[in-house]
Amino acid sequence: MTKQIVLASSNPGKVREINQMLAGLHLTVVPQSDFKVVDAEETGLTFVENALLKARNATRHTGLPAIADDSGIEVDYLNGAPGIYSARYAGKGASDAQNLQKLLTNLKGVPDAERKARFQCLMVYLRHEFDPTPVICQGTWEGRILLEPRGENGFGYDPVFFVPTHKCSSAELPAEEKNKLSHRGQALRALVFSLQQPRSRIY
Repeated sequence: MTKQIVLASSNPGKVREINQMLAGLHLTVVPQSDFKVVDAEETGLTFVENALLKARNATRHTGLPAIADDSGIEVDYLNGAPGIYSARYAGKGASDAQNLQKLLTNLKGVPDAERKARFQCLMVYLRHEFDPTPVICQGTWEGRILLEPRGENGFGYDPVFFVPTHKCSSAELPAEEKNKLSHRGQALRALVFSLQQPRSRIY
């Protein structure tokens, strides 16, 4: 029997990536938009605070267990920006292209050696709205920001995130390879492992 979990996001890229990684397990992740859940207001000051706010909102409105993540990119030269504001770096409702362009504009003229960056992902799982012991997992992916976008895969900042181990952008990696390396992949593998432990077994 397949267990349904709600993902506290309506981002089709995230839904696709997470379901690819859960293939073979008796888990199906469905976006909260399928239940007409309105996005939670991200008022936290950290990735983990925002992830918990989103997961609690999703499970409150659906009655299902919820997975949420808050992720973003940190650039050393910009003192960690965009950070928790990555999805709205160019303003509320900004597109991926607008956010990416703002990042490149803010790094204009900055040499490669000073463009170090990392993707961060904090992923949480709540069994129900009042779960006092949420599962919290983190993934970090080191790289640097390119001078211009490269590649057609992925979403968000993938086209400008250079992966040193593979000498290409994240958007130039096949989906399967990206899932092995990415911050979200790391966090999700840790989450899946945690969910299989006796305390939090859900299937």
